[in-house]
Amino acid sequence: MQTRLQAIARQRSIRLMVLLPVVVAASLAAGCGDKSKSEGKASQAAARVNGDEITVHQINQLLERQPGLKPEQAEAASRQALEGLIDQQLAVAKAEEQKIDRDPQVVALLDSTRRSILARAYLEKASAAGAGTPTSDEVRKYFDAKPALFSQRKVYALQEFTVPATPEQTSATIEKLKATKNPNEFVEVLKNSGLKFSAQQTTQAAEGLPLGILEQLAKVNDGEALFVTAKDGFKAVLVVASKSQPVTFDQAKPAIEQYLTVERRREFAQKELKNLRAAAKIEYIGKFAEKAASGAAAATASAPDTIAQPAPASAPAAEPAASTGLDAAALNKGLSGLK
Repeated sequence: MQTRLQAIARQRSIRLMVLLPVVVAASLAAGCGDKSKSEGKASQAAARVNGDEITVHQINQLLERQPGLKPEQAEAASRQALEGLIDQQLAVAKAEEQKIDRDPQVVALLDSTRRSILARAYLEKASAAGAGTPTSDEVRKYFDAKPALFSQRKVYALQEFTVPATPEQTSATIEKLKATKNPNEFVEVLKNSGLKFSAQQTTQAAEGLPLGILEQLAKVNDGEALFVTAKDGFKAVLVVASKSQPVTFDQAKPAIEQYLTVERRREFAQKELKNLRAAAKIEYIGKFAEKAASGAAAATASAPDTIAQPAPASAPAAEPAASTGLDAAALNKGLSGLK
């Protein structure tokens, strides 16, 4: 009997996991939909599904989540978004028909989603209003402090080797690799070491690399390698070739301004949460009362990253060697080593 009940519970849980995103979307859309009706349906209809309208406003909301979208891609992306909304509406209707939106687990998830959205919206609004924007001096200072990313920017042709090894093997092998004169000799030494390794080739502009790696790689000559060791082996990044492609201050300025603005808002959100905690009466109960202070400090330090900080957009897919400047998305990727 217990096994049968457990099986039924698992099936029910799987069904909920599949349909929960649909019901969440239905609930959030319903709140917006009621408001639209009361305002005279200001949004233009893009389609009707069994009498229920899907609006251009809904499509635009989805497109806003794709910040790297190019103008020539907008039409195709709009149609794709509409088809997705149609599928969603069909599933939403079935979920409501089966009263899934009344399931206790779904109700709890809807409330959790609502609270998360409200918390994020407040912190984003507060940080946008209170964080301010970086000054020209701050932007210039940042540019000057990161020559490998800007004034001395390069595009690198790299070979990356991942080598599992003991500490003794790592030390001996790296010593031999450092004595090599060219990439072919480097690979031969690895092959003759008897160690198994994986390798991949890549071409990366400076902004495509974590800053911690970039600043070290900028000091490595062509034909030499950067080594990163660990307990279970090492990684070697061999610079096969590099090409200088500096970025001027004027080219980098917009991306730096946007990056520093995001950082300001993240820091502001952290301070705001600390201020809210200081002004509130918070009581930890039961097992949560143990080590409450240290847990609260850690939670506050990480909360803005999960609540308020916007996720960086994906770097453009253009060939790095063809790039003549930076955008904020690429800069965020290049500075990921700071976070």
